[in-house]
Amino acid sequence: MELKISNFAQKELEDSIFFYELEQRGLGRRFKDEVRHAIDRIVKSPKAWPVERGEVRKCFVHKFPYKVLYSVQKDDIVVLAIAHQHRKPDYWIDQI
Repeated sequence: MELKISNFAQKELEDSIFFYELEQRGLGRRFKDEVRHAIDRIVKSPKAWPVERGEVRKCFVHKFPYKVLYSVQKDDIVVLAIAHQHRKPDYWIDQI
């Protein structure tokens, strides 16, 4: 399966890395690494993670209050959003 990351998810990732890096030097890199690990888990077992809504699944990011929202489409895994778990639930629906 090929992994694709939406422009929206990429922007969220970059904004969150920047925020964490401002909070503490090196924290942005740690966040990015944990998101990468979550995506690796998704790629290894795309159907293993629970459904968030419709065809969209979620995989939680360890050590940070974020989840990776994605869908499995034919031969692709599409990351739709990298969402904070406690801010504006379901905001991402209008973005996809």
